[in-house]
Amino acid sequence: METQNFLIPKHTKLTSEEVDAILLKFSIENTSKLPRIHKGDPALAELGVEVGDVIEIVRSSFAGNNNKYYRVVVD
Repeated sequence: METQNFLIPKHTKLTSEEVDAILLKFSIENTSKLPRIHKGDPALAELGVEVGDVIEIVRSSFAGNNNKYYRVVVD
């Protein structure tokens, strides 16, 4: 499920398989090493997230590139 507001960067809740692939790609031991995002963040309201879920945030740059960021949901 993705956020719909055009002013908010695209937020997507990742599956466990996608999380495993991200951790392997960046040589991260576990999700506790990822930056955090609060469960009450307004951008997550429609995603139905739980503590421990990993969120992919896609931001567009002025150069037209899409940059991906990953956050783990905390309480």
